[in-house]
Amino acid sequence: MRVHAPAKLNLCLYLGPRREDGLHELCSLFEPLALGDPIEVTEAERDEVLCAGVEGENLAARALAALRQRGWQSPPLRIEIEKRIPVAAGLGGGSADAAAVLRLARGEVEDPEEIAAGLGADVPSQLVPCLALVQGAGERVERLPEPAPHAVVLLPGGAGLSTAEVFAEADRLGLGRGAADLDRLAEELRAAAGAGSSPLDYGELLVNDLEPAASSLRPEIGEALDALRAAGAPRVLLTGSGPTAFGLFESLAEARAAAAGLERDDAIVCEAGAP
Repeated sequence: MRVHAPAKLNLCLYLGPRREDGLHELCSLFEPLALGDPIEVTEAERDEVLCAGVEGENLAARALAALRQRGWQSPPLRIEIEKRIPVAAGLGGGSADAAAVLRLARGEVEDPEEIAAGLGADVPSQLVPCLALVQGAGERVERLPEPAPHAVVLLPGGAGLSTAEVFAEADRLGLGRGAADLDRLAEELRAAAGAGSSPLDYGELLVNDLEPAASSLRPEIGEALDALRAAGAPRVLLTGSGPTAFGLFESLAEARAAAAGLERDDAIVCEAGAP
């Protein structure tokens, strides 16, 4: 069996108060991308998860172990992940792989959402890759209609950036909003995205509150954002906690033309939406 684990893009990310469990309240729009990790699943003598370029246990291995703990009775599996999603780039690659593994047991294990939440904040939203309004620390997922076609240019920016460090820097800088503000923004995003519009139609709502913190730790993020603006992207943002900058475009052709003008080896062009 061959399955696809799509990357996710944070079309926006609003930062709320820090919770007692140490996590932050968030409000975000997630959407899948055509960019993803191909995963080969075959029967084997024992469970094994292989992922070149990722050292040690990864989320996909933890997802398979969690399914076994819930009593999933499939034959032992060999799961081979081909990493195409840049690692530690704010694109949810590890979470995508874990969610893809959980989908193997769809209908055979109770409450996969609970398993997903135990694996990581981004995993629940990727159980069913689609445009979604995500709240809480990632555990509250409201699926929305498919948006109008659009495309993206991603600039991953090389080495990864620690999510924990970015949130700590955000706290140090005093970033964030109150709970009432998050609730208001969720209503506005639900109304705008719920109509099936392109995100470019509500660009004023596309904001990442973590951008100043990430740019403080990695000044080259600002350079990537400026490069995308100069290339003509109608809307430019940071995804997640970074370091990937992205530009939104109305069409794949426009995205490709802009990427060609960037003259950057790390540029990735893809359509939005899971294939």
